[in-house]
Amino acid sequence: MPTMADVARSAGVSVATVSHVLNGTRPVLPHTRQAVLDAVDELGYTPNTLARSLVTSRTRSIGLAVSAISNPYFTEILQGVEAGALEHGYSLLIADPHDDPDHECKVVQLLHERRVDGMIVAPSADPRELVSYLGRHRVPTVFLDRVIDGVIEGVVGGALGGVVEAPADGPQRFDQVCAENTEPTARLVTHLAGLGHRRIGLVAGLPGLSTTAERITGYRQGLITAGLPYDDDLVVHGDSESAGAERATAALLSLATPPTALVTANNAMTIGTLRALRDRGLSVPDDLALCCFDDFAWADLFSPRLTAIAQPSREIGAQAVRVLLERLAAPDRPARTVRLDCTFVHRTSCGCPDSGERGRPSQSSQSSQSSQPSQPSQFEKGNVS
Repeated sequence: MPTMADVARSAGVSVATVSHVLNGTRPVLPHTRQAVLDAVDELGYTPNTLARSLVTSRTRSIGLAVSAISNPYFTEILQGVEAGALEHGYSLLIADPHDDPDHECKVVQLLHERRVDGMIVAPSADPRELVSYLGRHRVPTVFLDRVIDGVIEGVVGGALGGVVEAPADGPQRFDQVCAENTEPTARLVTHLAGLGHRRIGLVAGLPGLSTTAERITGYRQGLITAGLPYDDDLVVHGDSESAGAERATAALLSLATPPTALVTANNAMTIGTLRALRDRGLSVPDDLALCCFDDFAWADLFSPRLTAIAQPSREIGAQAVRVLLERLAAPDRPARTVRLDCTFVHRTSCGCPDSGERGRPSQSSQSSQSSQPSQPSQFEKGNVS
């Protein structure tokens, strides 16, 4: 098996120069660097990762703690993280915190004990112990998908598609990467209101998650824009999973005056809601219109096709890796939160005719009202002012 010394002899350089090229510990002239890389390729040299980590105090590994890895949304995020890590020569260690605060701390501690260079974490609804551990041990961390109230001030409801800088004298600071949640949810509500609906229900996620809070805020903003009153009875929590959404939807349908349209706040809850509607013999959109937050691969195969907000899940994962590597390269730079735009995918579960439109960015610069159908809405007879 060729050694680093063999590479050095073949390239006509010192062993130290080979080390600098392979580990990126010092700038090397381009022609010298290329000579080393050519020698590595010619000899089939494989770096000793363990020895390199002892020299550099880096393992070139990233810990990823994400719950519900079986969820297509998080699966796509994982693919984005993996692609970003491999692109920069990092390996990935993956753990599932199961959205349980105690288990979350255990798996994060285990990842930390494996000496990962940094972590990417989708925090639970109660991340206080997690934040305390990461801050106490000064672990470079990017929070993914969900932001942490109080960790970076002014993040929730931050600028669309932009960056929110943390105050230099604020609390323990962490970078965060997530999708915009508020405006896209408002877009779904105003779209349904534009079709004539006056009682629009929301199947919200697990209380305590920032995604849940932001989507409820978006729902309320959509009602205000449409001139509709807020009714607490029309907001139920499906706890971000299918069975919970099935129970929550059943509760909405049992109201004396049930909603004529629903917004579901993630893909798993959309499945539960559809199951509850099926069990009651109700069809979409004839009996009840439906829009959902989270697009997924088979949403286009449902009948009717699901009108949805699509999150840039792979880009969220890839962006989290880039932000983490920036943190590793500059540990003292200000923390930031990056919010990525979502896309409104207009299909037919909302009650609109099939326009063939594949989707467009959901941004505040665009009109939040959807075009009115050419014929009176089929729902108007069941609407309640």
